[in-house]
Amino acid sequence: MKTLCRIALAMTCGIAPAAAQTFPSSAGNLSIETVASGLTNPWALAFLPDGRMLVTERPGRLRIVARDGKLSSVAGVPAVRASGQGGLHDVVLDRDFTRNKTIYLCYAEPASGGGRTAMARARLSDSETPKLDDVNVIFRQEGPLSSGNHYGCRIVQGRDGNLWLTMGDHFTQRDEAQNLANHIGKIVRVTPDGAVPPDNPFVNRKDAKPEIWSYGHRNSQGAALHPQTGKLWEHEHGPRGGDEINIPLAGKNYGWPVIGYGVDYSGAKIHEATEKAGMEQPVKYWVPSIAPSGMAFYTGFLLGAWKGNLFVGALAGQMLVRLELDGEKITKEERLLTNLRERIRDVRQGPDGALWLLTDSGNGKVLRITPAK
Repeated sequence: MKTLCRIALAMTCGIAPAAAQTFPSSAGNLSIETVASGLTNPWALAFLPDGRMLVTERPGRLRIVARDGKLSSVAGVPAVRASGQGGLHDVVLDRDFTRNKTIYLCYAEPASGGGRTAMARARLSDSETPKLDDVNVIFRQEGPLSSGNHYGCRIVQGRDGNLWLTMGDHFTQRDEAQNLANHIGKIVRVTPDGAVPPDNPFVNRKDAKPEIWSYGHRNSQGAALHPQTGKLWEHEHGPRGGDEINIPLAGKNYGWPVIGYGVDYSGAKIHEATEKAGMEQPVKYWVPSIAPSGMAFYTGFLLGAWKGNLFVGALAGQMLVRLELDGEKITKEERLLTNLRERIRDVRQGPDGALWLLTDSGNGKVLRITPAK
């Protein structure tokens, strides 16, 4: 009980508990506090208005994490296909959550022996026994099914209320990322009810799915809204090398698998070239791969030296990457928490101005980053 009280006090007052670890950075030492542990492959977190968090676990559980680290489960989550990389993935609150209690979930939906990326809308009933009510699937990916890989599954709500959803190429179907007749390897944009916004780029093309926003993506596990421009930014896994950050614009082709900067896992050549007319270049790419997951722009004051920076978690890289920006150009990279030796699955800015992380393991943790005192 005393430990929980110390953690609760630290979260309220911004004071790191005695058990916090310290790591170096260009802006001074960072304090890393473990707020919760014992999660099974947590994938995404979203802050509730009172400071508690919704956290997804890939096997199919949605949790509420209290300010003292206590875990509770939310009933009513849709059935997921928890196999390989698939399961329950992203969770976001609607922009008008305080009024409508609406959340959105992305997950691997079981279908005919395989899986597909799906997005559901639900209302959170935050009672003594929390549950989801009025669960409706508002989007289902069309195209060849996945055997367990490359679902993408990040959700971003734009300023207009419409939803972007990232998707993968299902690993074995990479050429379909160039086929506008399905949703494989695409980013889609739909309304909160799942309808097609009339200004989507392919609405009037009979040979294209009208939900498509952009295409030629491999497996995007991080996306965020730029706080000044309102543009969508996303990153995606390359194969062996060639992880990318893109600013996906309506109707544009981002090249996978025709162009890129990596090779196949066997070392074999995949791409025709690194550039091709009619295909967009990334804002940044990594060779070798870091396996990016989770993305957040920092707008707070607690880590004031980093205001306006972009943060990206890394799985294979086991670190947090800080990127300095000049407009839409990335000018500098700093690799943080390399000695933590944890796969960073998600990164978010909390209402307290701290950076919050999820670690991807069978004993996944919720971590809070603040300046060391």
